[in-house]
Order: sequence, then C-alpha cells, then structure tokens
Amino acid sequence: MANILGQIVEQKRREVARLPERRIAAGDLRDAVLARGERRDFLAALRQPRAGDIALIAEVKKASPSAGVICKDFDPVRLAKEYEAAGATCLSVLTDEQFFQGSLADLRQIRAAVQLPLLRKDFIIDERQILEAIEWGADAILLIAAILDDARLRRFHDLASESGLAALVEVHDERELDRALAAGASLIGVNNRNLKTFKVDLATTERLATKMENGRWKMDGASEPSSILHSPSSPLLVAESGIHTRADVERLKRAGAGAILVGESLVGSGETFGQARALLGLC
Repeated sequence: MANILGQIVEQKRREVARLPERRIAAGDLRDAVLARGERRDFLAALRQPRAGDIALIAEVKKASPSAGVICKDFDPVRLAKEYEAAGATCLSVLTDEQFFQGSLADLRQIRAAVQLPLLRKDFIIDERQILEAIEWGADAILLIAAILDDARLRRFHDLASESGLAALVEVHDERELDRALAAGASLIGVNNRNLKTFKVDLATTERLATKMENGRWKMDGASEPSSILHSPSSPLLVAESGIHTRADVERLKRAGAGAILVGESLVGSGETFGQARALLGLC
C-alpha cells in the first residue's frame, strides 16, 4: 500500500472512531434511503448516458495529495451545475476533508442543486460511513479494494446493494479485479494511477478490460468475447484517472469502458463546461 494511502486510511480510522458506536444492518440503510425520499439510480443512469457516446462521471474536486489545490476559486455547487449543463450523467463528490479539502456539506448542497445521481468519493472503511453517505445525499459509494479485505469488501458491497445504493468497486490490478468480481461487483472502476509510483497509464484499463472480457466469455460459453463488456448482465467498467482528451476517451471506449470518471482535467481546465463537452465529443 502506498505511503499516502496508508496515511489516509489511518486518518479515516481516527475519524470513524469519533462516530457513534453502532452495528449497521441493511434495514437501517433502507430506512435511511426511505427517509431521504427521492432515489436516483446511479448504475441505471450510467447504462444510458445523457449525452455523447459514453457516460461521464464528472468529479467535484478541490485538491489532491499529489496535485495540491487544483481549483483555487472552488465553488462545488457552481461546478456541479456546469457539469450537469455540459451533459454529465453522474457526479462524483470528494468528501474527504484532510487530504482532498472536500466535505459532506458539499454533497448535500450539490444534491439540492442538481438532478444527477451522486457518488460519495471517500475512503470507506466502516459501515457507518455508508449510513453517512445516504444521510448526506449519496446515491452511490466508492469501495477501494486496496484498503478492504475480502470480508469487508463483500459485506459493504452487499449492504449497499440491499439498501438501494450503487457501489463502485475500484481496482488497480488483476488480483483486485478478481476480488471485486468475487464480491459480486456490478460496477467496477479501474484506476489508471499506480498507487505505489503514482504513474498514470491508460493501458491499465485496457489490460483489465481484456481480463474481464475473456473471463466472462469463457464463463458464459459465448462464441465471441467482443460484446461481453457491453451486455446489461455484465459489470459496467468505469475508467478512472489520466483522462485529458477526446482521444483518451475513444481509446478507453474501444477497450470496453462504458463510463469515465474525470476530475483534475475538468476542474483544472479553466473551462469546465467546454472541456466536459470536448471529452463527450460534443464540440
């Protein structure tokens, strides 16, 4: 585990320790979803992009440990509205405070301002954070395979699914992909950033997409693997990190990605609306 990721997880443990002690069951989460009211189906939305030929999950992100402050005049609601107007299908909202300068308050304010499904982008290590995500407005959560053992990965995924939340399971290599598939993930994010070196390589998505495609092909006994990743019954593949141009998007789409998650190249572009439209092939 990369040193920075280890630091983040240690900080999360301290934050979680301050939460009220309780055991969370799927029923508690379903009750919270019902109490909140409106349900926005994150996965269904990704399977039917609002604009362009691929679903864009546009990220509301002020800073990162590797890049520092990306957007100095950061206004989360303004960004969210620009993304929605540009044709994004869903939004990802960074809620980590110490390392990414986000907040749960951003999530709540954005939910009130737009109609798109929202992902809580954070480092989930405890089921109480899933309840938090619902209460503050998320329709989906991020589960990072690198920081969860098999038991917690499966339990958190099951809790989310049973409560009506989507769970984006993030992987970085073949072993983590196998673990995500074993946990029953229907939404898999391939992070092109190496957690040890922080080098970004779009070939990571291509490599893992091929592994997904070939594995599903063999399992289903199909005559050809070419359309397996785009089957409604297959996990939807989301490419993450290192996406800057329309050429990048087309490359990832050819590999089998049904969606892209983009943050830094949008927030740091200085022209969020235009950059989002360009990635979607709309200008």
